[in-house]
Amino acid sequence: MTELAASQPVIDIKARKTAMSQPYKPPKMDTRMQRLRRQLESSFQPMELDIQDDGAQHAGHAHEGSGHFSVRIVAPAFASRSRLQRHRMIYAALDNMLQTDIHALSIKALAPGEFR
Repeated sequence: MTELAASQPVIDIKARKTAMSQPYKPPKMDTRMQRLRRQLESSFQPMELDIQDDGAQHAGHAHEGSGHFSVRIVAPAFASRSRLQRHRMIYAALDNMLQTDIHALSIKALAPGEFR
């Protein structure tokens, strides 16, 4: 019996009780808005960034409640760029998300000092 006991794993009862007494914390969910914000912040280092989830405004729509967003972003990267160029820059930065997570995106991209 001594050989068998030596080969068995050792369980730290005190550590097990401590771990089991902790409340269950579900894994953090990375929402689409969080990923959208993180991607835009890393791509453009904006001075201002406002993201709205417009999903509730699309009741009855084929993609009801999923992937409808409005973005207002102010960043130096947009200086001396046309509106079309700014939108293309944002679409390029969000390429992966546009394939899977974003169904509709309204964009207002401004350079610092512009007010529209």
